[in-house]
Amino acid sequence: MEEKKTDDDEIIETSLTTTTTKVEPNFTAPYGNVHVSKHPVLSHKLSILRSSSTSPSSFRSVLREITFHLGYEATSTLSTRDIPITVPSASNKTSNNASTTTAEDQHIEAMGHKIAERIALIPILRSGLGMVDSMLELVDNATVHHIGMYRTKALMPVQYYNRLPKKCDVDVAYVLDPLIATSATIISVVGILKKWGVSQIHVLSVIASKKGLSELLRHHPDVRITIGHIDEELNAETGDVMPGLGDAGDRLFGTNMVDDEEELVHPSKRKRTMSVDMS
Repeated sequence: MEEKKTDDDEIIETSLTTTTTKVEPNFTAPYGNVHVSKHPVLSHKLSILRSSSTSPSSFRSVLREITFHLGYEATSTLSTRDIPITVPSASNKTSNNASTTTAEDQHIEAMGHKIAERIALIPILRSGLGMVDSMLELVDNATVHHIGMYRTKALMPVQYYNRLPKKCDVDVAYVLDPLIATSATIISVVGILKKWGVSQIHVLSVIASKKGLSELLRHHPDVRITIGHIDEELNAETGDVMPGLGDAGDRLFGTNMVDDEEELVHPSKRKRTMSVDMS
């Protein structure tokens, strides 16, 4: 005769069942690979970063703090491997036979963990430089490779600097840029990294426009993105996020915006002009 399970049996059986889960960010719909931080402290810091009254030194400091918070959330998808470690024994401090204590007695063998992936940080010059130090505090074994980009008046990205080695020895690349506007620059950089051979790419940004995110994921749907806030409006003529935070590079280093595109080009490469004083 078949025995029926009672409610108590089901409770006991459920309590004995264990599951192992991996911590993953909560990605935000409708962007499947985008995680937007909801932390109240970050919202507070973001308001300071946006403010026109924030000085360059304070801007740098707050950007580091925000980057550390976002980086902590972004790196939650990394994996670890087991490594043997030794831990100093606390009991040796009060031992009455300290003279007879051996080196082996002073340490306890244990199992630790180490990040398994080979990580690279890819700051987009100039503004991405302000995010490097705080990311290195999180992943101090990461390599740093710089890519320099500027945007023309026609909103087209132009690469002027690239320090990627010939051989790709990276598993995960974190692209650092405080602001995603049209996303043309990020799209270009991600394409460069894919051609280089990186299998996993994660974009880290403080603010992104809604349209820019859509364009980035349309071109690179496999890329993960961690950001602090999504701004709805994008100025189609200037390519500026509204309200955004201004020019991050200028605010980081206290410099004025370059109006002339040729100021970014070496003097020997600029268009030659001749002016004649007729007076």
